[in-house]
Amino acid sequence: MTIEAVVWDVDDTLFDYTSADREGMRAHLVAERLLDRYGTAEEALAQWRAVTDAQWARFAAGEVDFAGQRRDRTRVFLGRPELTDTEADDWFDRYLAHYEAAWALFPDVLPVLDALAATHRHAVLSNSSLTVQDRKLRVLGVHDRFEAILCAAELGVSKPDPGAFLAACEALSLAPHQVAYVGDHPEIDARGAAAAGLLSVWIDRGKAWAAVDPPVGPRRIASLAELPSVLGGDTRFGAPSTFG
Repeated sequence: MTIEAVVWDVDDTLFDYTSADREGMRAHLVAERLLDRYGTAEEALAQWRAVTDAQWARFAAGEVDFAGQRRDRTRVFLGRPELTDTEADDWFDRYLAHYEAAWALFPDVLPVLDALAATHRHAVLSNSSLTVQDRKLRVLGVHDRFEAILCAAELGVSKPDPGAFLAACEALSLAPHQVAYVGDHPEIDARGAAAAGLLSVWIDRGKAWAAVDPPVGPRRIASLAELPSVLGGDTRFGAPSTFG
């Protein structure tokens, strides 16, 4: 079956979120004179990411809105539940300034988008908000590469729910078997896309997924340079995995 379109995850797939988050939080804690409170930058970042994961799970479950999960991340991380919404927003905005200063695409992104520009349509499906990802893609210079940008905050459904992936297919007026999804998370992206019937491509950028078994079925690639050959090969759903 011919793949007509590629739908992309953003963070840690196209955009080097992990590096930007690390550098942004380190710079922010230095500016706020809080780094000593957490021991080292690595320890602070580990705590920040644990808080982020927990609060994002609440957002994905519909327990809190997008702005609320940001405020709660700040309150929990600082251990200051008494912060007003304005105070939490101000602290998070100061962090964002440092974080955004470190934004960058992975080096394999532009070459693969160029290579596939004439043969495949492109869209984005992210578990963030359109406000965040639309601006991010514009700043990174790739916004116009995508004909549709869909995000969980506006869709009302988050990956790995099949409804999120099917919404992306509907936006492109294509059936799931005509669409490939590329993402970095083995559960949220890889297994989720496969369960929804898309060709699932897991970009394994070497992050530690010790608690997650490698997904069976999705195609695994270590670089986006491998993607054109995956799309040009046997792309029928259920074809043998490239995991070795």
